Amino acid sequence: MPEMARATDAQLKTDQNSRIAAVIADLKARFGERCATSAALREQHGHTTTWLRNEPPDAVVFAESTEEVAETVRLCAAGEVPVIPFGTGSSLEGHVNAPFGGISLDLSRMNQILEVHAEDLDCRVQAGVTRKQLNSYLRDTGLFFPIDPGADASLGGMAATRASGTNAVRYGTMKDAVLALTVVTADGRIIRTGGRAKKSSAGYDLTRLFVGSEGTLGVITELTVRLHGQPEAISGGVCPFPDVNSACKAVISTIQMGIPVARIELLDSLQVRACNTYSKLDLVETPTLFLEFHGSEAGVREQSEMFSEIAGEFGGGPFHWATAAEERTKLWTARHDAYWAGKTLKPEAEIMVTDVCVPISRLAECVSETAEDIAREGFLAPIVGHVGDGNFHVQILVDLDNPEEVRKTEAFVERLALRAIAMDGTCTGEHGVGQGKRKYLRREHGDALDVMGAIKQALDPHNVMNPGKILPQS
Repeated sequence: MPEMARATDAQLKTDQNSRIAAVIADLKARFGERCATSAALREQHGHTTTWLRNEPPDAVVFAESTEEVAETVRLCAAGEVPVIPFGTGSSLEGHVNAPFGGISLDLSRMNQILEVHAEDLDCRVQAGVTRKQLNSYLRDTGLFFPIDPGADASLGGMAATRASGTNAVRYGTMKDAVLALTVVTADGRIIRTGGRAKKSSAGYDLTRLFVGSEGTLGVITELTVRLHGQPEAISGGVCPFPDVNSACKAVISTIQMGIPVARIELLDSLQVRACNTYSKLDLVETPTLFLEFHGSEAGVREQSEMFSEIAGEFGGGPFHWATAAEERTKLWTARHDAYWAGKTLKPEAEIMVTDVCVPISRLAECVSETAEDIAREGFLAPIVGHVGDGNFHVQILVDLDNPEEVRKTEAFVERLALRAIAMDGTCTGEHGVGQGKRKYLRREHGDALDVMGAIKQALDPHNVMNPGKILPQS
């Protein structure tokens, strides 16, 4: 029986390879040089910013329109060949890996800003437009797009992973920002979900279904997103604290008091040290909050004063407020570069990045327990986070050639995920599930995971769309 099973597995693999080869031949005939199979390019379209093993696709197709995406998906669906959507490759949980081979569908050339409706505070863009590109385009309109994950990610990828960022405490996440989508489904149909109206009661909310689906239900090719007016005044700065527990308690009080802070970010002392080195800052190496307030001149001043009082109650200060745009930009660039700054702490190591999110009332408890866990294990692992949402990240520097170190790191990540879930939180606040966190979804969602599986089966019965992601059995 084992020999027969091995023979069957070998035959299945041979059949799959034949189907993939046939589809690649069809794609090359259709797209020419825009269907590439070089080893280097395929490897670049496996993971780029995760410690998970690189699993490259068999070919990369560079699509330039929704119709070309649909053509590609139809060819792949006919051959039951996996399709892995690719934006900029900045995701952190192996979302763009190809564990079963297949075609990486690169949308980076679909980078047109199609419409801006300044009077309605929305715009329509292709999926390959990046957040920095959009905000550069909007600069003279008095509007901006607020969702800002650390990387200059594509908006299609940000929607697919339900991305967030430093502004989320005030402006929400991608689930709040997306009004409508154009999606190519697993059978190659082109559908549009939602519209430009600010609300609707017409039918199922398919937009929210595809936002956060990580490419497992369809390929997002266009988005209509909300915009916001540039605030009259912006004030920000840094506030040091004696320990992470005090900093987190100050955050909790700030949110519970209803102070409309736009950004409130935690960096522990190790992360501050890394940012000082990488971004040429001169901060005191102690747990520190980066803050920003948006509003009128009077409102910003009042918010700043209220936060100052709260921080003082928890031993925070002295403050350094940055009102000059250049100074604020330097601080927030440093925050967004925290991943690369972390690598300076141990350049020869890889960074294993993970994130969790808990109710704001449990933030101090979760961060403190995590810091104690890091100390017990002796890890070099800075903590940084969007703490106004109860969301924080740990960057563990790990030697992948040391099996014991890898084992300890994996065990730590599991303890952190289960700790957050036990506190009524989630195993991932914004990085997504991908390959890395599939095993925690049953614990977090229970029988609701079976409903997700039923939706996947209904929309993608042949498991063509980004298989091996989110669902444990896919």
